[in-house]
Amino acid sequence: MKAPRPLPLFLELVREVAGDDPALARDALAGLRAYQAANRGSSAPEKPEFFRLGPVSVRDYGGDGPPALLIPSLINPPRILDLDDDVSLALAVARMNRRALLLDWGDAASRNLSVSGHIEELLVPAVRSMGEPVALIGYCLGGTMATAAANLVDVERVVTLAAPWHFSHYPEASLTALHDMWRAAEPAARTLAALPMEVLQAAFWSLDPTRTVRKFAGFGKLDPASPEAHRFVELEDWANEGEPLPYPAARELIEDLFGRDVPGKGEWSVGGRVVRDKLPVPMLNLTADEDRIAPAATAPAGNRIGIASGHVGMIVGSARTKVHEALRGFLDPACR
Repeated sequence: MKAPRPLPLFLELVREVAGDDPALARDALAGLRAYQAANRGSSAPEKPEFFRLGPVSVRDYGGDGPPALLIPSLINPPRILDLDDDVSLALAVARMNRRALLLDWGDAASRNLSVSGHIEELLVPAVRSMGEPVALIGYCLGGTMATAAANLVDVERVVTLAAPWHFSHYPEASLTALHDMWRAAEPAARTLAALPMEVLQAAFWSLDPTRTVRKFAGFGKLDPASPEAHRFVELEDWANEGEPLPYPAARELIEDLFGRDVPGKGEWSVGGRVVRDKLPVPMLNLTADEDRIAPAATAPAGNRIGIASGHVGMIVGSARTKVHEALRGFLDPACR
């Protein structure tokens, strides 16, 4: 039986958002019970492994043509990019005259690295393993890391999806809330050598607590056998199953990237080199107009296409068709 993590915070959100609306509170709790009781099918077989380095693996999703490496965030599992056959971004890229490859960061306990360390010691070797210049497609923090990696290794082109680079462009309230969370959590994270997913989930929920409560209220009214209900369960399980963030990565992310905006200021050093968002190869940034996690204003430099969607909806919602169309025009040699 599954439940949102951390459950006590979810119940507090219900009290906060629906304290004067008993019907909404009742519906949200009914949605929670439905989520806990949902039937979860068996996982799809893993794709063939193309590359492995320590905990990191690269899975091969097929397709003909030059390689395209999809890079997920460090914070959530990679399967958001292959949630099911209908919405899989990895499978969509494989239909764009590209060989689609999906990176999985693997077990957090085996990679006690900063964000920079993940790029230098894991991502760059994965890119080099392709044996030819590759297109990088990075989602969320994975796009930030892809942009940095393109400063260190030859790539063909770069796509970012809802990826921040100019961290000082976040709303002040969001930055303040994140730093308050870090001050409270940092001593325990240092002791544990990791920032637990529960803490990160609480930070995400705090960006829009009303939406969190209402989406569970809406879920409780769906037919449990419907595709919409199944996808809701898949998404919530994905959001709740992330690995903890290794302490060095959490510290660099919150103190250096969010705190000092070293990428936006041109002061981020990775592998002994200052990395920048102005690249010598074609670059496309796809942003989500309703994104609270990586607002469009934080995107790297370069061509930008806005998608009428939220942070996750651009990947798995109806707006994905616009994302796929833009990607095809940028990636598929036959479309250029």
